[in-house]
Amino acid sequence: MGSADSKLNFRKAVIQLTTKTQPVEATDDAFWDQFWADTATSVQDVFALVPAAEIRAVREESPSNLATLCYKAVEKLVQGAESGCHSEKEKQIVLNCSRLLTRVLPYIFEDPDWRGFFWSTVPGAGRGGQGEDDDENARPLAESLLLAIADLLFCPDFTVQSHRRSTVDSAEDVHSLDSCEYIWEAGVGFAHSPQPNYIHDVNRMELLKLLLTCFSEAMYLPPAPDSGSTNPWVQFFCSTENRHALPLFTSLLNTVCAYDPVGYGIPYNHLLFSDYREPLVEEAAQVLIVTLDHDSATSASPTVDGTTTGTAMDDADPPGPENLFVNYLSRIHREEDFQFILKGIARLLSNPLLQTYLPNSTKKIQFHQELLVLFWKLCDFNKKFLFFVLKSSDVLDILVPTLYFLNDARADQSRVGLMHIGVFILLLLSGERNFGVRLNKPYSVRVPMDIPVFTGTHADLLIVVFHKIITSGHQRLQPLFDCLLTIVVNVSPYLKSLSMVAANKLLHLLEAFSTTWFLFSAAQNHHLVFFLLEAFNNIIQYQFDGNSNLVYAIIRKRSVFHQLANLPTDPPAIHKALQRRRRTAEPLSRTGSQEGASMEGSRPAAPAEPGTLKTSLVATPGIDKLTEKSQVSEDGTLRSLEPTSQQSSADGSPTAEEPGQAWREQRRLSSASASGQWSPTSEWVLSWKSKLPLQTIMRLLQVLVPQVEKICIDKGLTDESEILRFLQHGTLVGLLPVPHPILIRKYQANSGTAMWFRTYMWGVIYLRNVDPPVWYDTDVKLFEIQRV
Repeated sequence: MGSADSKLNFRKAVIQLTTKTQPVEATDDAFWDQFWADTATSVQDVFALVPAAEIRAVREESPSNLATLCYKAVEKLVQGAESGCHSEKEKQIVLNCSRLLTRVLPYIFEDPDWRGFFWSTVPGAGRGGQGEDDDENARPLAESLLLAIADLLFCPDFTVQSHRRSTVDSAEDVHSLDSCEYIWEAGVGFAHSPQPNYIHDVNRMELLKLLLTCFSEAMYLPPAPDSGSTNPWVQFFCSTENRHALPLFTSLLNTVCAYDPVGYGIPYNHLLFSDYREPLVEEAAQVLIVTLDHDSATSASPTVDGTTTGTAMDDADPPGPENLFVNYLSRIHREEDFQFILKGIARLLSNPLLQTYLPNSTKKIQFHQELLVLFWKLCDFNKKFLFFVLKSSDVLDILVPTLYFLNDARADQSRVGLMHIGVFILLLLSGERNFGVRLNKPYSVRVPMDIPVFTGTHADLLIVVFHKIITSGHQRLQPLFDCLLTIVVNVSPYLKSLSMVAANKLLHLLEAFSTTWFLFSAAQNHHLVFFLLEAFNNIIQYQFDGNSNLVYAIIRKRSVFHQLANLPTDPPAIHKALQRRRRTAEPLSRTGSQEGASMEGSRPAAPAEPGTLKTSLVATPGIDKLTEKSQVSEDGTLRSLEPTSQQSSADGSPTAEEPGQAWREQRRLSSASASGQWSPTSEWVLSWKSKLPLQTIMRLLQVLVPQVEKICIDKGLTDESEILRFLQHGTLVGLLPVPHPILIRKYQANSGTAMWFRTYMWGVIYLRNVDPPVWYDTDVKLFEIQRV
């Protein structure tokens, strides 16, 4: 039968379904088979031939027909999984049912009255498969569907290579098949790389799309503050009930990490061959991050059966959470597995950067946001992986693309979520000493980026990009300023030598943040000054020798520090500063920062195109909720300072969070300040002004300024290289206050960020699935869809 005929028949069946007012019996196979038996329709056809309005009409007017349709489609998938799909006809039926369910499920999820439908039991669908009346053991429809999908993903000659020697052999028995021998790709825990097979990839992709659609019930629930709500679909699929959990986890992870979009190393190869692997890799990445959506902050760790194949997983650790995917991820421990994962993610994240060297030479992948979430999950759930990443300069292969994305997306309000995940990853890494140490490696890769040209280290790159984000990013990024500067503070004690460009950028930020009208215009703005002073103090106390550029920049801008020390606190002065605010434009202008020419070949960061769709995000917790303060001891170990949050650091200067009201208040107050409800008082200014950690810098200026001035007068110098040479050989040993202990603010898991990740991840998945548009125009509740 031609495909036009089959579309016509399929459409006829859909119309019959929507116009029948009487329930159609489940036993009426002649009617139901029209939907899957005699048709060859693509998933795009199914979406076109089953309009949203008709699905909703059936749901409202003949609910029993919709229920039967779902039940029968699941039954067909279960039968396909049982039989092993040997004939072409069976394979076609499975794919048709899979497409139909992908189309219909979102409309079941959007109606609260239907939400329990898949979790109700269906008479006759016993857990053992036998016995019509064995209702005690009946499985909910959702469980039958999920187990069938899992079986079908390891179905020889359908989604995996058959291991049969010849056609004479009897078919492999689906029930005794050990799916660990059929893992899709070599990598973690599996050495054999199967022959690529286009048909298998396409079939896997269709089933993974259905699986993702099952998991997407989460999109139809509003963001809950407790966020402890586990997704029942994910919970069941990742439990011991799914005998394929380990091989499927491994298949997904390996498929993503082994993918090389360059077309097997040959430039321009992708123009000759269409890459059928990419859609599978993308789908695999999305399924993987959804299965790993697990709130590590609130979860207890129940016991699970710790048996795994091979030695890829670390059995020494106590059993992890019930979610086996999270459990397996947290127990990977072999160096070669870590290397494989890290190299794979770094290769894919760097892919858009390669584009800029040889335009169109490689295929440009689009799923970097999913990769960043995956990398985040790996570091968050597997501390051994985090330490491995930081052990060598390989971490820079993650840092550079992350900074590239941050710089590129900074002006685009539809990519605020990408900005957050990038900054969160750097915050997590910056809590480890090794990250700061690695940043000293010279930066020689010349990725065209819209930033001033500089010669220096990866630390310079980080500071220059952060300066760009703060001074010319979208205004919705302001909540991230605390995070950006916390990262700078965390790495500052380890930075051996800042370039002149980076040193000037840091002082420009201090200058901008310490103007009176900026300090007085919101309740927490002064924290930014505390962070910068803390970073300067760390560098002066611990890395004075190599940092003559920064010392010189501080001397040149010494008036900024004197102004801070003499900040006015009387009401008329405060009032006057705020008056000035109403006259001036945006808080951070580029003036005062010499913007050098941008790198060759770079394009300026562009704002979102009008009409771009974006999804809303929940607010992120304040920096005090996001991080936990630790002190670095003499031997380099960290000691948490959390229980006594009021204690000041050794030299009497408080930590940046102490001044001012509690952060929760401030989040509220800062939004209130726009409407003029919050106003600064003298007491408030005094409360934090007295704690500004200026002692170290004032002492430095006191010692060095007269010496520098003397050189200038004596030699009639205006040449800075001479002064820099003097500063390079200068020393402040014994002249500075006793070094303060280093304070590190480490990221800590909390339910606020878990909820943020959930909304961000599903927002990305919603927007990225446009062909077919699985969730488009359905009533999602987790976020709002907005047009720029």
